Amino acid sequence: MDREQMVLGKYSIGIGDRFGLEGRAQLRALKAALNEGIELTPVWNKSNREHSLVGTEPSSTRQAADEAAREEGWNRSYFVDADHVGLKTVDRFIEACDFFTLDVADFIGKQASDDDVQSFVDSVSPAIGRLQHPDLDGSLAVTAADLHRFAGHYLVAVREAGKIFAYLKGAKGTRPFVTEVSVDEATEPQTPVELYLLLAGLAGEGVAVQTIAPKFCGKFLKGVDYVGDVTAFGREFKDDVAIVSLATTKFALPENLKLSIHSGSDKFSLYPLMNAVLAKTEAGIHLKTAGTTWLEEVSGLAAEEEGLGIAKKIYAQAYDRIEELRKPYETVVEIEMNKLPSPAAVMRWSAEEFIAALRHNQRDPRFNRDFRQLVHIAFRVAAEMGDKFKQGMLKSRTSIEQHVVENLFVKHIQPLFPKTI
Repeated sequence: MDREQMVLGKYSIGIGDRFGLEGRAQLRALKAALNEGIELTPVWNKSNREHSLVGTEPSSTRQAADEAAREEGWNRSYFVDADHVGLKTVDRFIEACDFFTLDVADFIGKQASDDDVQSFVDSVSPAIGRLQHPDLDGSLAVTAADLHRFAGHYLVAVREAGKIFAYLKGAKGTRPFVTEVSVDEATEPQTPVELYLLLAGLAGEGVAVQTIAPKFCGKFLKGVDYVGDVTAFGREFKDDVAIVSLATTKFALPENLKLSIHSGSDKFSLYPLMNAVLAKTEAGIHLKTAGTTWLEEVSGLAAEEEGLGIAKKIYAQAYDRIEELRKPYETVVEIEMNKLPSPAAVMRWSAEEFIAALRHNQRDPRFNRDFRQLVHIAFRVAAEMGDKFKQGMLKSRTSIEQHVVENLFVKHIQPLFPKTI
């Protein structure tokens, strides 16, 4: 791979790998995609929170990615993402990562000074007027009131992104990197006009953003399908793709700027809509598949006799520690306790029953979305098991890797990404 070429491909996919064991299987899924004419750039993403919970470092993610690429003969681009970082956490990632997701959602809603607001309004005033694009449903108007309203709500977040980016440029020196800006954990979705002004603000701060992760309508919960109005999402996604295209030209942003979908794993009901928009517009997309690989590790583990016992113990401990485990993810999981099977009941399950409850097959009446969400946030329990868990994972390599490849290729890549080659 040419390490000097830090330009993200048209289609890219964030592939979480909690324990650094599934890189080769993930690359096999991407090779299968290549054979079908779908070219994807892999990005191994892991957040500061996940490193802290599992007890790993960004250097271990880099090592696992490099080893997987070498062993699989992957000679195309790949990246390691410092996922959801800010000024307080970014130092940990500087040496190992070449992709940085700047998370500024916590700064949304903070009040900027009157002088800062006026300065922003003056600098972005050329954006006032109608936004017209063939893929927009009608035209949108940007008014002076929109500028003031946006600045009052988003300007501190925009400036924070500028600070993080400037810090990174100084720390990385001549070493290039890819930048994503994330506002997907805001409390409210951004309107198309707000997204346009957000990109205007980032351009003004000199942030060379290649992917932007807005918050969409509906709920993007971990490991389960989209919750909300699918038609409304389709309209919003179509408009946002058009807005990115407009802003790229208007504000001289990187030509490959594209939308990023966070917590995108398993949003199966949205994939056909997104595929149609991408095929028509030829726009790019970055999909972060979050912890879906971890869930396939557990289902693959459960397929083996010894591994099934480990998987059941993970669930039992997670059940008892649910409040602790879901606290870091309370905005992106919704688990109904009365719909969770008791650990005693799960201990009696066969491998087939455990896997049916866990794997995301909505046509199977045994599938349990609450069970799946709890296992999704239980990777900390597995990490605390130490060697027992790791040995189980190593003994179950064949079944785990089959599950990982099938999940990534069949359930995510094929339905979402149009052919490119």
